[in-house]
Amino acid sequence: MIDQFGEPHSRQLLPTPALVCDADLLSGNIERMATIAASANVGLRPHVKSHKSAYVARRQLDAGAAGLAFAKLSEAEAVVARLRAEGYAAPISALLTSPLVGSAVHERAVALSRECDLMLVVDHEDAVDELSTVFEDERESLAVLCDVDVGLARTGVVSPAAAVRVTERISTSKRLHFAGVQGYAGHLQHVHGREQRRRATLESAQRLQNVIELLEHEGHRVSLRTGGGTGTSEIDIEIGLLNELQPGSYVFMDREYRDALGSDPEGRFRQSLTIATTVVSSNQENFVTVDAGLKAMATDAGPPLIVGHEATARYEFFGDEHGLVTTGSRDSFVRGTRLDLVPPHCDPTVDRYDVMWLVRDDAVVGVVDVVARGCSQ
Repeated sequence: MIDQFGEPHSRQLLPTPALVCDADLLSGNIERMATIAASANVGLRPHVKSHKSAYVARRQLDAGAAGLAFAKLSEAEAVVARLRAEGYAAPISALLTSPLVGSAVHERAVALSRECDLMLVVDHEDAVDELSTVFEDERESLAVLCDVDVGLARTGVVSPAAAVRVTERISTSKRLHFAGVQGYAGHLQHVHGREQRRRATLESAQRLQNVIELLEHEGHRVSLRTGGGTGTSEIDIEIGLLNELQPGSYVFMDREYRDALGSDPEGRFRQSLTIATTVVSSNQENFVTVDAGLKAMATDAGPPLIVGHEATARYEFFGDEHGLVTTGSRDSFVRGTRLDLVPPHCDPTVDRYDVMWLVRDDAVVGVVDVVARGCSQ
């Protein structure tokens, strides 16, 4: 284990597999997205689902983020609690981007709203009714957005008329107030080719525009228009419909984004996150075995890349605990060799680790709790 941070070569002492983040590249990515949003006069609400860390969230807020987006209620509870425990006293604007079901979770949401400025999304009138009945204090209220399906089809109202019905139900509640709309095009974030991604984003934006136009025609002010992600961030700015962006993966990046975005403007964030792994067996002629297997990373996006050996070596899954790394003519991997892997998909990979090690060159400079690990409720 690491006894003293900052010691030369301390990175080589990390127990593997380990989640490793380059501190300088992380900071650079945070600053870059903050600058892009500020220059366009668009609000930035980074999605915490990518890093699940109060440490990273704090740095995003300090860089000018308008607030934080959370996928799940328990994720928001964990990160907000840690920020407060670590002395962050400023108001925290928190948006829960997934609809809730049932009185019990709505009661938890109201409790969380006492610790931060919470906003919820709904896509059904019944959700409005459930939420309206769980307030204990008649002085309490919540801001609510209408979640709109812009093509992903995972959540959201499916028509402008349905959006009007949900919004009118919100407007009649004494405890709720309508704050705007959410349109998250998650299905577009990894579309290859910027022109193809731009055309698809325009179609998605038109669906949201149709909802906004009808809501405003019916007398509802649509103040907040939030959505987007890392892969469409600058395209969304060019289109100009959203006034707030919810990118998440830009702080780390991964192989899936690297493959899809290439040299596009949205892909100019640095690969700050890697998985450190060790060669544990080198007895075979054409491959070695490393200690990072299925349990070390998300596998939905295929295999990882091997940093520095992308063109000559290939990783293959080799079981729960192990991976197979082929050895090219220019590669010399012996027992004990340390390798760094570019994770295929950063969000669910981060969720497999208790801590993330911060490094600068070959030195470990800190360790960060993945405080919302496993918070999927």
